Amino acid sequence: RRVYDELKSLKPLPSVYYPDFIAANQEERANNVLDGTKQEHLEKLRKDIREFKQTNGLDRVIVMWTANTERYADIIAGVNDTADNLLQAIANGHAEVSPSTLFAVASILEGAPFVNGSPQNTLVPGAIELAERERSFVGGDDFKSGQTKIKSVLAEFLVNAGIKPLAITSYNHLGNNDGRNLSAPAQFRSKEISKSSVVDDMVGANNILYKKGEHPDHTIVIKYVPSVGDSKRALDEYVSEIFMGGLNTISLYNTCEDSLLASPLIIDLFMMTELMTRVTYRVKTDADAVEPQWQPFHSVLSILSYMLKAPVVAPNTPVVNALAKQRMAMENIMRAFVGLPPNNEMLLEHKAFH
Repeated sequence: RRVYDELKSLKPLPSVYYPDFIAANQEERANNVLDGTKQEHLEKLRKDIREFKQTNGLDRVIVMWTANTERYADIIAGVNDTADNLLQAIANGHAEVSPSTLFAVASILEGAPFVNGSPQNTLVPGAIELAERERSFVGGDDFKSGQTKIKSVLAEFLVNAGIKPLAITSYNHLGNNDGRNLSAPAQFRSKEISKSSVVDDMVGANNILYKKGEHPDHTIVIKYVPSVGDSKRALDEYVSEIFMGGLNTISLYNTCEDSLLASPLIIDLFMMTELMTRVTYRVKTDADAVEPQWQPFHSVLSILSYMLKAPVVAPNTPVVNALAKQRMAMENIMRAFVGLPPNNEMLLEHKAFH
């Protein structure tokens, strides 16, 4: 209601609709869609980005996917595994190119940073390779607003304290259109993968508590209950093993306005992404005969991990899900930008005789 006057004059541009990627119950809402082939859709999205930038006199456009959760796209050799294959798959109208991936490719080719705020695997290997080739920025996946943010804190605390989570059960019900779309199995699976991965690196880092391949039971349930609207209910239970084989259970109940938690994240992601477009670095040594060139950061903006459930990182890079580590990385990178040393908590000056 507070932003109704600002929003009522805005008219969404026609967009891409491929029914196979979202729940069938969304078909009645698809009333402003583009006709044509996937290649034509790509060209139209690129044209929309250029015209939006020109019409509004902008220095830069950042594209963020806040639309429906899609099903996972299959990663197929020769289709979406490399940049060239992905571009050819679009030209051929291949069925496994999703709408969100099409938006990502359009953004990359126009030099507009792209952030995926939904859980599906929009940034397929071919999209990441294309971003690297074009020196464009991408980030993802899935806004980290409430339940998962708490989980990334609590799981790290338990594991680091030597308390072994045996089972983590998370239940949600909500009544907005996000919940309605997630009531379909394929779309729910995308969200389940996104939510489940949040404890993986914390468990994998402790080979005293967990043997190789061992993992806590991790169950995710999401139900659509129209009457609760945007007021999402989230219930979590953590069952952990403690001293002498005893069990400890922590139960949490959270009620939140789902969209109001996500909206500030969107603003923060825009601001952080835009900042990264203005940062370059160089590594200079006394042995350099010529001045080294200034370089941008890697195309995959893993610095955004603090605000995303399932961080996308550069190939062969470890994924960090622990919230405190994500924040520390972001803060120390910011300090480096202004020439300050990284923060640490040693406080050696207060722990030794001097």
